[in-house]
Amino acid sequence: MITTEHRQTVDIPGPWTHRSIAANGAQFHVAEMGHGPLILLLHGFPEFWWAWRHQLPALAAAGWRVAAMDLRGYGGSDKTPRGYDPFTFAADITGVIRSLGERRAVLVAHGWGAYGAWTAAAMRPAHIEALAVLSMPHPLVLRRHLLRGGFRHSGSLAGVQTPMVPERRLIADDGAHVERLLRRWSAPGASFPEPDAALRYRAAMQLWPAPHCALEYQRWMFRSLFRGDGRRFAKRLQDPLNLPVLQVHGSQDTNISIDLAAASREMISGEYHWLPMDGVGHFPHEESPAMVTDVLLDWLLKLPG
Repeated sequence: MITTEHRQTVDIPGPWTHRSIAANGAQFHVAEMGHGPLILLLHGFPEFWWAWRHQLPALAAAGWRVAAMDLRGYGGSDKTPRGYDPFTFAADITGVIRSLGERRAVLVAHGWGAYGAWTAAAMRPAHIEALAVLSMPHPLVLRRHLLRGGFRHSGSLAGVQTPMVPERRLIADDGAHVERLLRRWSAPGASFPEPDAALRYRAAMQLWPAPHCALEYQRWMFRSLFRGDGRRFAKRLQDPLNLPVLQVHGSQDTNISIDLAAASREMISGEYHWLPMDGVGHFPHEESPAMVTDVLLDWLLKLPG
């Protein structure tokens, strides 16, 4: 149930409109604006739809219908007990596309939202026109890295596997750890997060059980390395993607290395554009919003059709 507290925290005023739509057995909050072909924006951890506040107006002004959704478990979307595996994630994404009245959409996604976007493009290609991913390698590239021992150096993943302790850390001191993560993963000296952004992300993560839901995505990915559902997932994603892909990655991303992200090229058989961004960390769309917006607009103009 979406409470008044949820609405006050999530329904941030702006040139966009807010609404809740039903898809894949849950209710999803979206902020949307513009008219034209659909772009669906997917945020990462530990953010919510507002991460795309800089890009929404510019993309809409360029002739696109743009919808930024809260992922399942975040912000104003349903926080269900289950449904944080990538099979459900992909169905959430394409379900939202259909509930918005469209058959296909361009996906623009960051972090864990991009993990879902890669998956949706592989599992449900009929609904994905093109894919722009920020700060997240292809899931099979990440999986291979972890299976080869990369999990030993992935504190952000290994550190969330214990029950409840990570959740309590995220909400302690009014969500102070959320702000610490935003600063730690940004490039040194970055102006992000500015005070208002830090407060909004801290508040959104305190909408219980958002911390638990947000971490469940990461827990599934880590635990599935050693289970049958993980092997089934890998098999579903083994064929290279035959669609236009733009991949953006900050050279100073300490959460996901730029070399790991660049290895995603082998998983793409369609048109591919790789853009490393100097002096940028894990949040390119927030650390350097104007540049990311310009890159997206240039790429969108060149899409076929």
